[in-house]
Amino acid sequence: MVASRVLEVLPEWEPFAHAVRARRPYDGTWCEAWTVRDVLIHQSGNAEELARVLAAYMAGEPVETRNFDRENPYRVLSETELWAAFTRRCEQLTEITGAAERELPPETIVMWTGRAVTVPFFAEHMREELILHRWDLTGDDSTAVEALTASWMTEHSVNSVGQPLLARGSADVDLGRSGRIEGRLRTPGTDDVLITADADGTSIGFAPPEGPATIESDAAVRNLLLWGRRPCDPTRWHSDAGPQTLRAVRALLSGY
Repeated sequence: MVASRVLEVLPEWEPFAHAVRARRPYDGTWCEAWTVRDVLIHQSGNAEELARVLAAYMAGEPVETRNFDRENPYRVLSETELWAAFTRRCEQLTEITGAAERELPPETIVMWTGRAVTVPFFAEHMREELILHRWDLTGDDSTAVEALTASWMTEHSVNSVGQPLLARGSADVDLGRSGRIEGRLRTPGTDDVLITADADGTSIGFAPPEGPATIESDAAVRNLLLWGRRPCDPTRWHSDAGPQTLRAVRALLSGY
């Protein structure tokens, strides 16, 4: 049983937990390199690191975000120990974010993976991780689609995570003869998500719909694309941009 505070701060925790416990630890997932156990290890490390960085800032001793080696201690745990660790880390995270909410102005800047974020980021980012990695377990069920459709999820993916996602994707992308990749991800009734990559770097942001879209889809699929995922049903997105442009944009959005 998890503390009630976790369910208040991280409402996506319970659907994620049910999805994990309905599967065997070594079952495969839609994240091609990970099993269910790997997803749970990753989430335990996420909760720990988000809490560690925010707590250190509040103590006046800021720390840098560790890389994914932080997950290694969880890999030696038994399944029972790993589940207990995941639950405990989420409880600690909600305790820290609650304290930060009470003690710090919401616009307070804290460094996370080399970029400036605000205090609400820490709980919100764990919520996003729970939504995304639940989809890795379940695919396009109704719970996943509803969560991925939420506007805050798109805003967080673009404004808080988009730049490091693009930086990772651009590392191995051929910019082609023009030296530039540009893509518009469109969901009808909303602003486009505009992504670019050239010799000077990458950018991502919202822009009014203009001209043809590179990929048009529903909001849930657009969030999956931003994270380098693909919906189980490929007919939920469409494009007439042509293979070369589509391949370049999808490579840029290779995700984690």
